Amino acid sequence: MPKRAIFLDRDGVLNLAIVRQGKPYPPDSLADLVITPGAAEVLTRLKALDLALLVVTNQPDVARGKQSREKIEEINAYLGQNLPLDQIYTCYHDDRDECACRKPLPGLILEAAREWQVDPASSFLIGDRWKDVAAGRAANCTTFLIDQKYDEVEKATPDYRVASLSEAARVIEQLLGEKVLD
Repeated sequence: MPKRAIFLDRDGVLNLAIVRQGKPYPPDSLADLVITPGAAEVLTRLKALDLALLVVTNQPDVARGKQSREKIEEINAYLGQNLPLDQIYTCYHDDRDECACRKPLPGLILEAAREWQVDPASSFLIGDRWKDVAAGRAANCTTFLIDQKYDEVEKATPDYRVASLSEAARVIEQLLGEKVLD
């Protein structure tokens, strides 16, 4: 049986996004970071299903000169220390860079899948924006959109629309036919 993973977006999934005028933004610093309530417990229980937990995150503010790579890495390290994540993959590019790793392209997912020897078609992606869903679909994952009600046009349709990380985990549990979540 192929090894499975959950590919997770960072901002809006693992930590709360900063919402300004209906648009989500990443925290500017560690001081602004708030881990999604209940995330550690949910992820710990998903690990019990023998799923790799791999973060795939766009951080274009580095390319735009609005954020330093060091601040992003500090936030990523903090999440890695406080959540049971296996690895965090980060795209620091903007759309104009035309890289393969920036979602909605599946480059980060495919890189993580190769490194962790997981089958994307047997895996899941949980995100909070259409670009996450589009990348997951392009990699052939089962996709979940945590509907944060952002003011943006949705250009990709998820397999499942959920209200929270916890709800996505419950659906994954059902799909895998295992009961570890309360």
